[in-house]
Amino acid sequence: MLTFYGKQFTSRLLIGSALYPSPKIMQDAIRAAGSEIVTVSLRRETAGAKVGNSFWSLISELNVTVLPNTAGCRSVREAVTTARLARELFNTNWIKLEVIADTDTLQPDVIGLVEAAAVLIKDGFEVFPYCTEDLGVAMRLVEAGCQVVMPWASPIGSAKGIVSRDALALLRDRLPDITLVVDAGLGAPSHAAQALELGYDAVLLNTAIAKAADPVGMANAFRLGVEAGRTAYQSGLMQARDFASPSTPVIGTPFWHAAP
Repeated sequence: MLTFYGKQFTSRLLIGSALYPSPKIMQDAIRAAGSEIVTVSLRRETAGAKVGNSFWSLISELNVTVLPNTAGCRSVREAVTTARLARELFNTNWIKLEVIADTDTLQPDVIGLVEAAAVLIKDGFEVFPYCTEDLGVAMRLVEAGCQVVMPWASPIGSAKGIVSRDALALLRDRLPDITLVVDAGLGAPSHAAQALELGYDAVLLNTAIAKAADPVGMANAFRLGVEAGRTAYQSGLMQARDFASPSTPVIGTPFWHAAP
């Protein structure tokens, strides 16, 4: 079971709710993914607005847990204010915290992220921080009170997959008791499988599914990739070797000699 702040889930695939060709495809893709947690941007869900209410109804029909996020926020103050608005709107203390530093890469402002996380945790939030794969930043987020850390694989929407495998592996090794989720940059089901094979607890993605030619089919493919990666990790992956190792034993192998 996957645990976030004391709540248990069976699916290890978290999914976003943006960029889909239509509301129906969004719903069908989320169902195909088997996701139990869906991220929603406050900018999509405006209190009292007709469009916002309609979108919220679509999400409510899925019977999932909503994880609101602070997407697009570029300062501590903006992120904290957005989180507080999201708590009132969605009636949850959960918040996916994003504080963006750079427009082109959407790289997190790690200094502002740690500061905002500390403020929100003191305010009773349960924070899911989107960060880089930097161990020092992750440790500071844990020290601030985060029980979940969400490092990127690569920049949001890049589809590059895991760029710094060793750095992600180090995070898993040094933070064994923290729930770790690879968030952003995954472009293929194999990328998701790799994250789970490293021992990560879950992955979160949006673009790779929403922008696929067949979002519903891709959502199912990612579900299978996550399941395969987790099963492989639990089964014990074979370690890489520098030399060949025969799969057929050589002991007892007959040898033939040419007749004189």
